[in-house]
Amino acid sequence: MADTTEQPSTPTPSAPKTTAHIIHPRREPFEYGLLPIPKLIFTDATQTLLSLKQTLLRSTPTRSPPHRVDSLALSEALQISPDHARLVVDTVAAVHYSDFDVESSGGVDVCDLILFLYVQSYKRLLPKTHKDSAAVADVWPSTSAFDGYLSALSPLQLVRSNSRRFVPSQADEEVHQLSYLQKHLSNILSLLADSVEGEGEESQVLTLEKFEHLEFLIYFGEKVSERLPLGQAAPFFANSDPDMPAAPVPVSQVHDWLLENIASAFERVCERIPPKENGQPNASDQDVPMADASASSIKASTSARGPSFIEGISKSSYVKQASDLNGSSVKVVNCHDSVIYILAPLRFATIYGCSDATIVLGAVGKAVRVEHCERVQVIVAAKRICIANCRECVFYLGVNQQPLIIGDNHKLQVAPYNTFYSQLEEHMNQVGIQATINKWDEPLALGVVDPHDSLSHPAGESDVQAESATRLDPEQFTNFLIPNWFEGESSGSTKDNPFPLPDAYMASQHRNHKNLGEIKQILRDIQLEESRKRDLSSALHVYFKDWLYASGSIRQLYCLQSD
Repeated sequence: MADTTEQPSTPTPSAPKTTAHIIHPRREPFEYGLLPIPKLIFTDATQTLLSLKQTLLRSTPTRSPPHRVDSLALSEALQISPDHARLVVDTVAAVHYSDFDVESSGGVDVCDLILFLYVQSYKRLLPKTHKDSAAVADVWPSTSAFDGYLSALSPLQLVRSNSRRFVPSQADEEVHQLSYLQKHLSNILSLLADSVEGEGEESQVLTLEKFEHLEFLIYFGEKVSERLPLGQAAPFFANSDPDMPAAPVPVSQVHDWLLENIASAFERVCERIPPKENGQPNASDQDVPMADASASSIKASTSARGPSFIEGISKSSYVKQASDLNGSSVKVVNCHDSVIYILAPLRFATIYGCSDATIVLGAVGKAVRVEHCERVQVIVAAKRICIANCRECVFYLGVNQQPLIIGDNHKLQVAPYNTFYSQLEEHMNQVGIQATINKWDEPLALGVVDPHDSLSHPAGESDVQAESATRLDPEQFTNFLIPNWFEGESSGSTKDNPFPLPDAYMASQHRNHKNLGEIKQILRDIQLEESRKRDLSSALHVYFKDWLYASGSIRQLYCLQSD
């Protein structure tokens, strides 16, 4: 008998097309919402989560608003630490499609939480290796402080530690996420369904309210501004009278309708994925143009739905404002030996596969993820940040939640936020970042092995805690100057770093300024012949030039000169 499920992209002929809008997976739960906490990944997810759902609903009948759960209740129900429970609740809020404050909202909705926990079983798509090893060698140094350490690792660990990889294309990831939703759709719907009197499939129904919780995982439409509310996209709930709620619908009907739409989405997405030879992406793939990492490859791209990509920048300075971006998400991918400024209010940001670079993000209201980077300085004001599989990086942070550190990291440092630009406080207000809360020095380290990778891992390794980050020595802390390129056209009110500096870092700054003033005065007062003064000036210039090149600050100087 023929297998009727082997082609997921083939729609059911008898199922009528009900909407011109295309279904899409929401990227955010899959890209920013996966936590490597073993107790969140269940072998019998459906039964365990159904039981958990009932437990949580029984514990929240008197809450206002109802059916919301806080970290204390979750900690008790799942038998996890309060810190981990708080992390789960904050992460659900971060990847939710709406903006809400966990404290003032009384926690997160039980149905959203259950969907979040279910997708913890998702396995991420494996990154691609670089198509041009010569280009990689040009930007990745052949030696590293960790070469001796890495040589002692197993082949599996080498694969996990190798950050010279390319992020999958947006279309590839969408197909992967659609496949996951297609495979698990029946279980997902059963977690939202209500039971009624009846037999078989007709004994489970979905109300409009429960159905709309699927917006945590899917949406209809292309551009963000044109997304169709899920209740309007579904023919069985469309045009419902708010004063007279639509009747519940059998789960089987919802299941068939969603499968038909997923099949149509497969066809549409696959049309955007051109044939590839030896795994090399075609230049016509507009979702994620995989640029060579060379000195001439300064590229950025946008799509109607996905994030703006800044990719393949090497040995350059690069600036983007809000008006240059399409949407509120950004991915900085495979950039090397460069200074990159993204001075805009954002919801999400990803930095992936970068080395020997300084990357300044404006204000990120939902989440930042930094992954597979080496010798990178990241400067960001954000609600939360996750750091995974990075080496010798320094993070200058203004963050309202604890920095999350996962995976195989080495020699990471954290420091307080150290810069500003004229519109920074306006951008922070737009995305809801509070300058009075900065948890830069409270990193939370989880496991070394990430269960969401598509690789298999040796038993027992998941319990190994990730290496945390150390505080940057206050004596090494310096302010970072952002050139004011746009003062004439878009000046703002920010005149200084909005995040207060801790006392030790402030004292170090004062000492450095005082020492600099004393050195300047000594040079003014010194009695030297003109020839000696010229020799001294020449020596100072040589040392300063050497420092500019050795520190990478020469690119900052070029930016200032062009200001």
